[in-house]
Amino acid sequence: MSDTEKRASEALEALDVLGRVPRLGGMLGSLVNVMDRILATVAGLILVTIAGVVILQILGRLVLPAAPVWTEELSRYLFIMMIAVSAGLVMRRGKHISLELFHHRFGVRGACLYQLLISVVLAGFAWVILPYAWQYASIGAFQTSPALKVSMQWIFGATVVLFAMVILYGVIGAIEAVAGLLGLSRHDKAAPGGERR
Repeated sequence: MSDTEKRASEALEALDVLGRVPRLGGMLGSLVNVMDRILATVAGLILVTIAGVVILQILGRLVLPAAPVWTEELSRYLFIMMIAVSAGLVMRRGKHISLELFHHRFGVRGACLYQLLISVVLAGFAWVILPYAWQYASIGAFQTSPALKVSMQWIFGATVVLFAMVILYGVIGAIEAVAGLLGLSRHDKAAPGGERR
């Protein structure tokens, strides 16, 4: 690795504030990792399906006398489902768009506090919105999609999944942040001379 690549890698690591927060270990950590892999696989499969449907739509327009009408609708619904399934995973990995003005100055304790704040705010917001998302999804029971003739309750239900994922991963993020803070506190007490990390 060249010197420039090392510096670029170090700069990116400095910006990854939430990467400094210790992840859960033990049985709970393993369970969360399995859930992460399952959700990432489902999101990846949905993305591949979207690509296949869009390619079918393009080929249908080029080769067939009339393109299938359901392809655009299906790709739109799959995109909505992919976002709903991966919302929590993106939150856990800290890959949402964010403005990073001062994050690089955080140490591990600051990163834990930052993650705790973000997790609690997002999970709290999702908790408030979830009943309304459920109400919104139930409206879809009386409607069907134009081309696929699927109950819109399944499509509108993606909002319930999205906010449920945000709540779940917000709780996981808060637990990791608190565990990180408690681990740091124990480390500070055990460190000779009260040195801080």
